Amino acid sequence: MAKEINVGLIGYKFMGKAHSNALSRVGMFFDPSVKINLKAICGRDEEWVADNARRFGYESYETDWHKLIERDDIDVVHITAPSNVHKQIAIAAAEHGKHIFCEKPLALTAADAREMEEAVNKYGVLGQVGFNYRFCPAVLLAKKMIDEGKLGRIFHFRGRFLQDWIIDPKFPLVWRLDKSVAGSGSHGDLGAHVIDAARFLVGEFDSVCGMSETFVKERPIVERMEGLSGQAGEDAPMGKVTVDDATIFLCRFKCGAIGQIEATRFAAGHDNDMGFEINGEYGSIRFSFERMNELEYYDQTEDRELRGYRTIQCTQGVHPYISHWWPAGHVLGFETTFVHEIYEFYECIASNKPTCPSFTDGRKCVEVLEAVDESIEKGTWVKL
Repeated sequence: MAKEINVGLIGYKFMGKAHSNALSRVGMFFDPSVKINLKAICGRDEEWVADNARRFGYESYETDWHKLIERDDIDVVHITAPSNVHKQIAIAAAEHGKHIFCEKPLALTAADAREMEEAVNKYGVLGQVGFNYRFCPAVLLAKKMIDEGKLGRIFHFRGRFLQDWIIDPKFPLVWRLDKSVAGSGSHGDLGAHVIDAARFLVGEFDSVCGMSETFVKERPIVERMEGLSGQAGEDAPMGKVTVDDATIFLCRFKCGAIGQIEATRFAAGHDNDMGFEINGEYGSIRFSFERMNELEYYDQTEDRELRGYRTIQCTQGVHPYISHWWPAGHVLGFETTFVHEIYEFYECIASNKPTCPSFTDGRKCVEVLEAVDESIEKGTWVKL
């Protein structure tokens, strides 16, 4: 009989729902080495958290995360609460011997991320960071192609994460627009995913130089959060936006490649366009999450009359994870990336092997985020 693992989730809105859905589905489509039990969910609003415990299938709920972590019947803690509490929750969870799955960015500062990394190492627990875009079959195919040398030496990485959900100046001042809670705006929320993809596919960053802008300086103060959005009264007072709306930076990689990364919430027409293009000596690949089942590939070594980008439909049984889902050509969606990453996390727990992306990956991502902020402040290149 498979070992049973009891899960406690802290945070129950957008990311909490994504994690809960994945935790519920992983045993339906995969054959995990452990049985996952949804033991408890935690949130500050008792009415909401009680309702979501029922809807998501948790056995119980708490309104104080300390109580959840101290429970003897919790083995793993998922942290989907805002970024400003990641550190204290993760370190407390490690001290109580709980394995930890933490959403990104891992922490508000590199120093805090380093403390979290040290805590999981000190107490012998596993920590994984929620970089779910790594787990798209197309992105994993891109990784395989690069590792096998199909692109040869890498010259360029162009990455982006484009959204448009806060262009309206009447959109309320939700917590993601408050630096004290979120740490940063599009840079840390969206750019973190692209930074991780760049590290995953190309390698470590060497230096960065960035710029950022906040286009809407004040917004109506939110009265009640609802997922990514919120409600503000018609005559709500205005509050200052303290994060970036858009950040762009140039970068050099230790492998010799150069790149540019853009993250914005002000790109009209782009709902969730996380993507990249990578150019190498033997060819190029490009990816957009809005077409997440496809990877475009250009083979520079082909006869000139035959050259051109081809679209690879990453929905065949030979592609990563696809054999666990539907017949060929039946496309996957956003929620499946969480199933993939959570499946891998629990397999690591079952076999006591290192996680990937680990808290070390999370810390290195925060170091890049922080270096870009420093370069913006100083108006110069910053070495990592």
